[in-house]
This record gives sequence, C-alpha cells and structure tokens, in this order.
Amino acid sequence: MTDAQAITLPTQLLISGADWVVHHGPQHEFFQRLGSTDKEKHVLDGFFHDTLGEAGRAEAVGKAREFILRQFERPAQRPDLRSADRAGFTFEESRALVQPLSPFSPRGLYWAMTRAGLRFGSLLSDGVRLGHETGFDSGSTLDYVYRNTASGLGPLGRLVDRQYLDSIGWRGIRQRKINLEELLLKAMEALHADGRAIRLLDIAAGHGRYVLDALARAPIRPESIVLRDYSDINVRNGSLLIESRNLKNVARFERGDAFDRAAVAGAQPRPTVGIVSGLYELFPENEAVARSLAGMGDAIEPGGYLVYTGQPWHPQLELIARALTSHRGGQAWVMRRRTPAEMDQLVEAAGFEKFEQRIDEWGIFTVSLARRKLS
Repeated sequence: MTDAQAITLPTQLLISGADWVVHHGPQHEFFQRLGSTDKEKHVLDGFFHDTLGEAGRAEAVGKAREFILRQFERPAQRPDLRSADRAGFTFEESRALVQPLSPFSPRGLYWAMTRAGLRFGSLLSDGVRLGHETGFDSGSTLDYVYRNTASGLGPLGRLVDRQYLDSIGWRGIRQRKINLEELLLKAMEALHADGRAIRLLDIAAGHGRYVLDALARAPIRPESIVLRDYSDINVRNGSLLIESRNLKNVARFERGDAFDRAAVAGAQPRPTVGIVSGLYELFPENEAVARSLAGMGDAIEPGGYLVYTGQPWHPQLELIARALTSHRGGQAWVMRRRTPAEMDQLVEAAGFEKFEQRIDEWGIFTVSLARRKLS
C-alpha cells in the first residue's frame, strides 16, 4: 500500500462492489498511489468476493481483455526513472529523513533516547561498538555481520550483540550474501561453459569475504581476482583474508575509487565478471552511480557479466537515519531507496541487460545478474 508508487507498469484494478470480505477504502487508496501513468479502475456493481468467478464474470473478463489487448497494440511505455534522485517519492522520503527533529518533540525525544541506548549498548556489544567506531555501513561492520558470531562483555554483552546481529536489516544482509554468491557462481559457470576466461573485479569489496567464500565452494578456479575498496582498513584486512585463504597467486586487493569511471575502466586484467555489492545503496545521487556503472561497462568484456545489488525497501529507514552513523565522518546514515526499475535502467544505460534477480523473504535487498551487451 505505502509503496504503490513503485509500480509503474500499466495497471487495471477491478473492485467487486458487493464484496464484504475486504474493505473498499484501501483498494481506492492503492489505486490513487499507483505510480503508473496508464491505470484504470472499475467498480463492478453486485459482484461479490470472487471477481472473476461471479455469474456475470463476462463483464469483468471483458474489461480485462480490452485492457490487455490495448497494451499489446502499442509499444511499451515506461517512465524514465534515472532522475528519481531529484524528484519522486523516494526522493521526498529521503529528504524528510534528512530534516532535523526538534529535541523537545515526542519523536525528537524518542530518537535521542534510542541513540543514548545504542551508546550504552556499545559498552557491552562488540558489534555496536564497531559500528560507532567505523560506521554502521562500513566494510568492517559488514564483515562482522557476515561472520555472525556474538561477542561482547560477558554473557550480557553477548546477548545484546546477538540481538543486534539478529535485527532484520542484518538478516537481510546475510541473505543478500547468499544470493550474491549463488549468482556469482552462475556467471562463472556460464563463462566456463562458453570456454571463456574467468577474471573477477569487485570495485567496493569491503573485506571481500563474500567473494572469497563463494570461490571456496566453486568447482572452477578464476584466472584472476581483483578486489578494490576506498578504505585503507578494508584493503589491509582484505589482503590478510586473501593471504589466510592461500589465494595470493590469483588474488590481490588494491585501493580504488568505485566512482572514478576512468579508474574502474582501467582495471587490469580486463574482467569478465564485475561485482558491485552494497555500494550504490549508500549513495542517493544517480549521477555518481551512473558514472561508476559506465566504468564497469567500459571494463567488462562484451558478453561478460555484472552482479549488482539494490535496496528497494527497508523497514528500518528512520531508525538508520536517526540513530546510526555512517562511515563518512560519523554523519547520519540516510539512505534513498531505489526501486528495481530505477536501478535496472541505470544498469541498462551502462550497456548491460539484466536477466535474473534474487530477493530476500522480507523484500529488502535485491541481487541481480546482467550481461554486457555484445555491441
């Protein structure tokens, strides 16, 4: 209901006028909020709950048939969402989260108490302490979440840390890791089946754990693995992780700016699989994301693959914005959601064609697989 604006496809809504099983109000509200520019609504008088199974269903089926045929009589129309970072419902949502609250308002007091609780929690929980030290969106925090081992000051600290690690956002992150590993292996298998070299490039790898974990169970060994990150801490710890996995002969970790098109495009050896995980979700502006994706389009060989993530929804957006700090100098961690349609249009503009997507059961994080167009 609240996210109906994310639906931009042509939509027809049929409402049974005499339906006493469901309320009419929410259906009309849903229709009003739909983001589609081609939408229509019909209230069918005398119809009960089974709209397409009523005795007079010919009326409902006829309206559906007319709508569907009309869609196929003309080229598909879709809105250009690449400017959704400057106007639209996710832009308005993120802008509202940036606005400070009065410290004397009920909401201001609530979030002040939440921040105080988290500061106290950092005295007990190693995970909360790490989040305050490096940013709750940092590569160090994500690596801690991936390891998923509660640690803290005594039994109480471990209990607090377990509650922290089991929050829905971190559970979604761990499922994202599983989905990413599966699609990465699928891309590698496709290249192997075509007799092509497998050369990996991750431009914002954090510590690189999800890539190295995927390779640990891969039956195929890549020719090369290049992991990059902007943070010196991540480069150092990622290099140690490579060494601990005895992969120094094929893998290396280097410092790099994922938003520098020329730097991304110049990666050597030229990759056949590119990975961008958990990066674009942290930056609301599409210009920077488009620049980074263009670099990936330049770098990846035609017919190669791109594995990328997105965040179309999150149940804790306000908690994150009001109570958690980011890796950027302790600033507030305010995220702008991108619908899958918006994210896919940015990927397509960089020369890729998406053909598969995974998402966690809560609908928070997507992982998609796209192929670099041959021409």
